Amino acid sequence: MKLKTGIYWGAGCGGCDVAVLDVHEKLLAVAEKMDLLFWPIAMDFKYDDVRARADGEFDIVLYNGAVRNSENEEIAKLLRRKSKVLVALGACAHMGGLPGLANFHTREDILNRVYLESESTVNPEGVIPQERWKKGEEELELPRFYNTVKTLDQVVEVDYYIPGCPPVPSQIISALTAVWEGALPEKGSIIGAGTRTLCDECPRNKEEKEITIFKRPVEMIPEPDKCLLEQGLICLGPVTREGCGARCINSNVPCRGCYGPLDGVSDQGMRMLGALASVLEPKEEKEIDALLSQVVDPLRTFHRFSMAASILRRKKV
Repeated sequence: MKLKTGIYWGAGCGGCDVAVLDVHEKLLAVAEKMDLLFWPIAMDFKYDDVRARADGEFDIVLYNGAVRNSENEEIAKLLRRKSKVLVALGACAHMGGLPGLANFHTREDILNRVYLESESTVNPEGVIPQERWKKGEEELELPRFYNTVKTLDQVVEVDYYIPGCPPVPSQIISALTAVWEGALPEKGSIIGAGTRTLCDECPRNKEEKEITIFKRPVEMIPEPDKCLLEQGLICLGPVTREGCGARCINSNVPCRGCYGPLDGVSDQGMRMLGALASVLEPKEEKEIDALLSQVVDPLRTFHRFSMAASILRRKKV
């Protein structure tokens, strides 16, 4: 019998759905073994189609995107109830991803910026979308825009994680293959990625690090064979899980941390701060402060993908 499968996106860009398509000809092999019962970004499925199915009827559901609003949360809970195996697909479902950076602001900050203050906004009446609108017999309802972006496992129980922004397509195939072959790892595991850091996978030459300067990628053309961190570029390779094939680094761009931390690390950004502290050349406090001041927007740099899953979680209000 074919496995019953669903794919859904919450707060995300759609890149994880494209990664599913990027398995190319292997998609035919997947189609032979799976019935796709729900994938609203690609086909005309309705939420009522899912509600009508029995609890646990889906063998596996891939949920990508963070939980940004009440619709994301409602469907996450619905799919959890309807699925035997729920997988957090990609950095947004796994750690909050880039949508999680909104946690540096309040809900009101964001709505004001988007609808009232942005340079391209023309809104003389100061209209901000309402959750409910009624006129006569007509009534409309929008999902509630939450104050805090959440990871998928902060809302429902997650069985497995496939990290990445987006994941390497081979990881997705690995997860699906594990389901139909009955070879899933221990519940809660990361699927398709390694257990070492990206530095262990990185092909660049590494010497003893003594960092004396920090630069942004737009300010230099890095040497192609030398460790990017040693060249003064913030690279999260030392605190990021391997498995992507060092795609960014091979393109001469530093790692941003989308594959998340290793097992047992509760805060990827804080671990990166600790890693940096051990390789700075200055030893005096004033010199260290001067060097660190060169890091533009350190919180968003070190927690680019992991803010919603970090110890910080969000801006305190």
